[in-house]
Amino acid sequence: MIRSGRIRRARAVLVDWRDGRLILCNYQTQVSVSAEPEAVRFLHLLDNWTRPPDLYASLPEYTPKSIRAGLRELLKNTLVVSEGTPQAKKDAELASVWSDWLPHGSFHFATKDVEYLQPPPSFFRRYLAESPQPPLLKKYSKAPRIRLPPEKKSQSEFARALLARKTHREFSEEQIPLSVISTLLYYTWGVTGKIAAPPFGRLFHKTSPSGGARHPGEVYMLAMRVGGLPRGLYHYDGLHHSLARILSVKAVKKAVAYAAGQEFVADASALFVMTAVFPRTQWKYRFARTYRVVLLETGHLCQTFCLVATWLGLAPFCTAAFQDTLIETELGLDGIRESVLYLAGVGTLPAGKLRSNR
Repeated sequence: MIRSGRIRRARAVLVDWRDGRLILCNYQTQVSVSAEPEAVRFLHLLDNWTRPPDLYASLPEYTPKSIRAGLRELLKNTLVVSEGTPQAKKDAELASVWSDWLPHGSFHFATKDVEYLQPPPSFFRRYLAESPQPPLLKKYSKAPRIRLPPEKKSQSEFARALLARKTHREFSEEQIPLSVISTLLYYTWGVTGKIAAPPFGRLFHKTSPSGGARHPGEVYMLAMRVGGLPRGLYHYDGLHHSLARILSVKAVKKAVAYAAGQEFVADASALFVMTAVFPRTQWKYRFARTYRVVLLETGHLCQTFCLVATWLGLAPFCTAAFQDTLIETELGLDGIRESVLYLAGVGTLPAGKLRSNR
């Protein structure tokens, strides 16, 4: 392949320096290697599709054999791609779809599929021995202080849900009725109305804000203990308030696998995979800062989810520990146009736990 095919530099390559070493990283494949500065020269010459013999004249100080050996190393470490290969196509797709958000948007790909660890409390004693925790509050000791009127505890339904919200890790074996899941989906991800947004037409209104009303968020539900609903993977259509069953799976095992081995997830009633369809936002906002907006919106949706679940008397949780590629593969997502960003779930409260007064 090196001798006859054409190759070029992968578009998903970053150059960095760590501890005095030059590091080349393909953030899409998550391969990082240390290299000599001359490797950057090779990559520079491979900006466009090139046959290896075409490099010989540009690198007269190297023999053809050594050039081919260097190219093989670059190819092995995914820093260059061969024309017509799946990796080359995926590399080009990422560069095209994310063109306005790169290189800053590379953070998204470089932080996927990180190994989840749950160390014991003793593990963190080493951190405490190294240095004290940062202050949990910020104070302006010399600034004038204005005492605010004491807050009276509100008896409103909203205040009760807000103050009762917490992250749960224990659940009963009781199923959640489909009607309750329906309410949870509607008030979190449902289209509650439409707004006039010239020149874009009428855009969706939902209970959580979205930059430019682009609403890139999608949600897939892994149903485990939902009354009246077979176990499996579903996609929620927020406009028509309906579920499409897209995959029949062993839901409990999948939930634990999706959540990077967190065993408590097996006892939940449903797991919600929150994704973003990036082109919805990229099309209008063609600068990298907007990636922040997509992340913020995912947080808005998750907090809405937790509050609605609490209002319904359920036990919500959320986690950023999940297996990106596993989930995206099983959902049929390319990980470029649409990618998973967050997991949330819900169960029924164990006996003796406080339930909402809804």
